[in-house]
Amino acid sequence: MKKWMILAALSLSGCAQISNYDEAVKTPAPVELQGNWQTVGPQSKLISGQAMGSLIIGAEGDTLDCRQWQRVIAKPGKLTRLSDEWVNVTRQVRVMPITLENGELRYDGLRMRKVDRPTVECQQALEEVAKRPKDAVIQDITPEIMQPVSVPAQK
Repeated sequence: MKKWMILAALSLSGCAQISNYDEAVKTPAPVELQGNWQTVGPQSKLISGQAMGSLIIGAEGDTLDCRQWQRVIAKPGKLTRLSDEWVNVTRQVRVMPITLENGELRYDGLRMRKVDRPTVECQQALEEVAKRPKDAVIQDITPEIMQPVSVPAQK
């Protein structure tokens, strides 16, 4: 009975569903979406006021959702069109709409602005994604702020 109600609700909502990452067609990004997007200031959808969210969108439609605070969580994905809107589909098959209004990107409850380059940690995550094309999540990058500081011994 519950399954029937959920299926009925989905069909009434008009939402299409992607149930397999490979089923999503990677779509080249329009020029206005391409680039490095980053949160500005504290946002309620992030764990801390010091946390940052980034979304990197490549020209061919490759994406990287990169969140960082005390650790880095990077989720590779791809851009596609679904029900007449742009969405990011992560390898974990999480589907999140992307909208652009007045130069501000709205994504997963975050407000982002375009920046010149990704953070050092997100750049490292991009390199790891290239080395690990099947990994759904990259979590073994330590943010620079958490790196141990070495102090020279005093004589």
